Amino acid sequence: MTSVRLHADGLQRCPWPGEDPFYVAYHDTEWGVPDYDDRALFEKLILDGFQAGLSWITILRKRDNFRKAFDDFEPSKIARYNDKKIAALMADAGIVRNRAKIEGTVNSARAYLRIMEEGPGFSNFLWDFVDGQPKVNHFKTTASVPAATPVSTKMSKELVARGFKFVGPTIVYAFMQATGMVNDHLVACHCHATCGRMKKPARKTAT
Repeated sequence: MTSVRLHADGLQRCPWPGEDPFYVAYHDTEWGVPDYDDRALFEKLILDGFQAGLSWITILRKRDNFRKAFDDFEPSKIARYNDKKIAALMADAGIVRNRAKIEGTVNSARAYLRIMEEGPGFSNFLWDFVDGQPKVNHFKTTASVPAATPVSTKMSKELVARGFKFVGPTIVYAFMQATGMVNDHLVACHCHATCGRMKKPARKTAT
């Protein structure tokens, strides 16, 4: 039952970033911060899919390489990737070279574009699963944090139905944690209260 870790700076944090400064910075400034940007959410969902079978720190350290290789995760560009581009990605040592995940990213980009064309946008589509606001949990230990939930399972099924790949319930829950749809910072972590106070900006309207 792992609880918070006290760091040299006097702050208590969730234990998973350890003492790695790079990982600690991610924990403090990104993980659990509510994100409502359509493209940024797409990027994070894709990267969580690439994480399957690997550690998140592995993906995080390669994130800049992924952004360069995948045109800054611009779905309209990824949706047009052809066999030549996929072959180039398979030869790129800076990313995770998994053909199924790369081809799945192309399918997911096309699915994203369909959602954007149909209505309120990708962000609103996803955030509607949590009624538009972060769900603030109050876990004291990492053992209490679930790997998946009924909501992540529901979101996963809907994403799969719409053509997304590598979006199982566990991947989706990790995505929800990272993007602040759920606040799973442990209650004694200094980020728990900070993230918990963040609210959704005004709903974007179609133009």
